[in-house]
Amino acid sequence: MHVRNRGARAAVTALAAGAAVAVTAVPATAATPQTDPPAFLEPAELPPHPASDWYAGPVTAGQPEPLPMCVGEALPSIASHRRYWTEYDTGALQVTVVERGPRQAREFAALLRGNLADCARKVMEQYPDITATQKYYGRLNVEEGAHVYGVHTVAEWGASDIGLFSVGRDGRTVTVVQWGQMGTFAHAQVADFKTTTVTAVGKLN
Repeated sequence: MHVRNRGARAAVTALAAGAAVAVTAVPATAATPQTDPPAFLEPAELPPHPASDWYAGPVTAGQPEPLPMCVGEALPSIASHRRYWTEYDTGALQVTVVERGPRQAREFAALLRGNLADCARKVMEQYPDITATQKYYGRLNVEEGAHVYGVHTVAEWGASDIGLFSVGRDGRTVTVVQWGQMGTFAHAQVADFKTTTVTAVGKLN
């Protein structure tokens, strides 16, 4: 891939390999300490890859670095995250935030959904070399609900990448799941990703 714009490459990489656009994080709000942190997805619970197993890093306290595209600027320092990857250009990320209570979690989930609903416009505004389109894949009936979005980016140098995002909540806990690889909407594993999202939200406590 020939990249002429470092920032634009970051936006595309956010979809292709579970990396992210680096943006400034908002200050974290205080949260009540939690004895038993929410469980994260296991590699086998991600959308199956036709030619590779999934692998995972450890669950890590704090914001992921770099931050995920479109939702990264809203993630507080009290977040925890886990990265996943395959042997090919497919990657994923899960970020979980435990808020002070259900009301704060509901508001935070709504903020993330709003950011994703406007994701394509923001990407094109920030990176003129990229054309972005998106789809909303609906609400999933799990715990307090989860919502699924897709974003496709095409760079002027020819890179084409597809990403799926979901935001779900259970009580005072919110999780974001991101999956990405090279391709278009036709390559998005939407049904599998919805299953992954239901599993992720079902693990929250």
